[in-house]
Amino acid sequence: MKRTILAVFLLILVLAGLAVIPLGFYLYYKPNNNVVPAFSEGELVLIVEGEQVISGKKPKLLEGEILLPFDVVKEYFDPNIFWDEALEKVTITTKDRVIRMKTDNLNAIVNNEPMTLNIPVTKENDTVYIPIEFLADFYGIEVSYIEESNAIIIDYKNTIRQIAEPIDTEAVVRKGRSIRYPIIRKLDMNPDNKDKNTLRIFEEYDKWYKVRTWDGAIGYIEKRFVVVKRMIVQELPKENNVEPGWKPEKGKINLVWDMLYSRRENHDSVGELKGLDVVSPTWFQVKNEKGELINRAYSKYVEWAHGEGYQVWALLSNDFTDTEMTSKLLNNTDARDNLIREILAYSALYNLDGINIDFENMYQKDRDVFTQFVREISPLLREQGLIVSVDVNDIACYDKKALSEPVDYIMYMAYDQHWSTSPVAGSVAQVSWQERILKRVLEEEGVPREKLLLGIPFYARLWKEQGGKLTSSALTMKGAKNTIIENNAKVVWDEESGQFYAEYQKDGARYRLWLEDHNSINLRTSLAHKYKLAGTCAWSLYFAIDDIWNIWDVLNKNLKEVNSYHEWTQQNADRKYEFKP
Repeated sequence: MKRTILAVFLLILVLAGLAVIPLGFYLYYKPNNNVVPAFSEGELVLIVEGEQVISGKKPKLLEGEILLPFDVVKEYFDPNIFWDEALEKVTITTKDRVIRMKTDNLNAIVNNEPMTLNIPVTKENDTVYIPIEFLADFYGIEVSYIEESNAIIIDYKNTIRQIAEPIDTEAVVRKGRSIRYPIIRKLDMNPDNKDKNTLRIFEEYDKWYKVRTWDGAIGYIEKRFVVVKRMIVQELPKENNVEPGWKPEKGKINLVWDMLYSRRENHDSVGELKGLDVVSPTWFQVKNEKGELINRAYSKYVEWAHGEGYQVWALLSNDFTDTEMTSKLLNNTDARDNLIREILAYSALYNLDGINIDFENMYQKDRDVFTQFVREISPLLREQGLIVSVDVNDIACYDKKALSEPVDYIMYMAYDQHWSTSPVAGSVAQVSWQERILKRVLEEEGVPREKLLLGIPFYARLWKEQGGKLTSSALTMKGAKNTIIENNAKVVWDEESGQFYAEYQKDGARYRLWLEDHNSINLRTSLAHKYKLAGTCAWSLYFAIDDIWNIWDVLNKNLKEVNSYHEWTQQNADRKYEFKP
């Protein structure tokens, strides 16, 4: 009897299990037909392409104009937008525009020209709001507001857009990639609702598309319910243009800085500068934190240079001895603006071809604001037809990759490996040291080789060691050679430095010197070919005016006649290094 009861009980359990299995299967695969709102009710929503922007700082509608929080603009549209908190000014830079806007002021300045805004930059509870529609063309975006969904939709103009339309009356958009997710939009085949049934596709999965509805709702739809009707291809974004605005007619750039703090009355004393393309006289220097300049320029110099076929890229420097003044200047939008206006005026007055920016001895904390200054000045100089270059070295105050973006050329000051007060004696710049720098700057720091000029020293240092004290003095090329000859110094070739090394004793002191001559110049300029650089820049003309080694012949040959590193290697395969007094 007990066995019979147990058998019946087991049979009931089996039958019940068989009944539950299809029910569970049905419940698992049954579509979720609940319809839920796509957005929180009453909330102004921001949609950028296929993403709803979730931020603690919400967008605003003011008098029909759309304003976005500064941080949102910075994250999605312009990582370089700049806010001067003290002056409450916003600065926006593009490749060819500089836009300045002040809070609660309807007057904007675009490339120094006034423009009236419909709504100003505003500040509310420490949040800065930007009128984004005014900037739509500058940022290459389309901005729209959908009243029905209370959604702001922003799309990038230069994108590929896939458009889909429903082909089934059961087509729905869900919150996730499963039929168990609720529905956020129902679609139909009614031709009267065609525009509202159109979907933009953002991502494709195995059986689903990620889509955005006409009113900004972002969700997922099964592929079987839609067909991709068309693909709108607008102008695609161009790759970052690494091509500078000017190149020499032949070969690589040969530039020399001209250390001028007074007028040179006789330019014939300079001699023939064979193969030279550009001179950069040290003319403009920041005078104070207001952005006023010291001006040493004179027209006769420009006439001489242009008559010789040289471009003039005047140097603009800070005061190397006043780091605090430089910091105050860079951190004040109005002061930067004053400086830029002055340099634009002088550039036009003296018929210059370019400006070379040389700010040194800056605080590391001012790294980004120096980059901002270069971003602001570059479009305005370029609008005036000027070539823009900036000088850098290994000091941490330079963001070399960021600086390379707005300018035509980066001048890498690859010298002072051992500087005037160095604790140890050594070469001004070993060729091997320069090569290590180039590898790092190009491969690790990402500076485009098409914009990079290698700095070359035209000077040497004479080191004196006496009584445990080390001092040094800078020598011209001629002065260095004469020092070796006059003191009958012992001279050997130093392979690592790519220079002759000289040493002698005098009056109880030991003197050491790493010579700069045509041999070292030959090796340095070969690196321009080896790493396919734009050219070289040398400091300075003063140290090489008495050219005793025909270094200009070397520069001309290597930068204007030699076409590749392979060609240079073949020509120098049997070169022997022998010092000749």
